Amino acid sequence: MSSCSQKIHFEDQAVKDFDINKYLGTWYEIARFNHSFEKGLVGGSANYVLEENGKVKVTNKGFRGSFDGKEKIARGKAKFAGDKTVGHLKVSFFLWFYANYYIVALDKENYNYALVCSNSNKYLWILARNKTLDKETMDNLLLRAKELGFDTSKLLYPFSKKME
Repeated sequence: MSSCSQKIHFEDQAVKDFDINKYLGTWYEIARFNHSFEKGLVGGSANYVLEENGKVKVTNKGFRGSFDGKEKIARGKAKFAGDKTVGHLKVSFFLWFYANYYIVALDKENYNYALVCSNSNKYLWILARNKTLDKETMDNLLLRAKELGFDTSKLLYPFSKKME
C-alpha cells in the first residue's frame, strides 16, 4: 500500500455481535501508527464510559517523550454509527467533527484485545486491557492488519521503549 493516505471502507470488516458494555473501561495502546495528535507520546491509554444518553465518553492519555514526561489528556465522545451490535463507532475530539472508529478484530470472549482503524491507511491501533500481549495474539493481530492492507512495519510500540 502506498504511503499516501488512501480512503478505505471497513463497514463490512467491523466485528459483529459487539457489546459496548464489555468494551467499556481502560484499554492500553500496544501499537499504533504515528500521527500528529499522538506524536511523541508513550504509555497511551483510552478509557470509555457509557453516559445516560447512550453516548460514550472517551478519555485518551499519554506521556510526552518518556513515562516521566508530562501527561497529555484528550477528552472526546463516541456514538454508534448505526447498529449497536456492530463495532463501528463515530469518535470526536473536536466539536462536531467525527471520525470512523472500526473495531476489526476483537477478543469476543473476554474483550482483552482489539484492532482498531479508521477510513484511512494512516490510522491503526492495537489495544489491550494489559500493557502487553502474548506473542501468538500479537502475531494474529498483525496478520489481520496485513490482510486489511496495513503496512505493519510502520507500527510504533509505545509501551516497549522511549519514542522520539
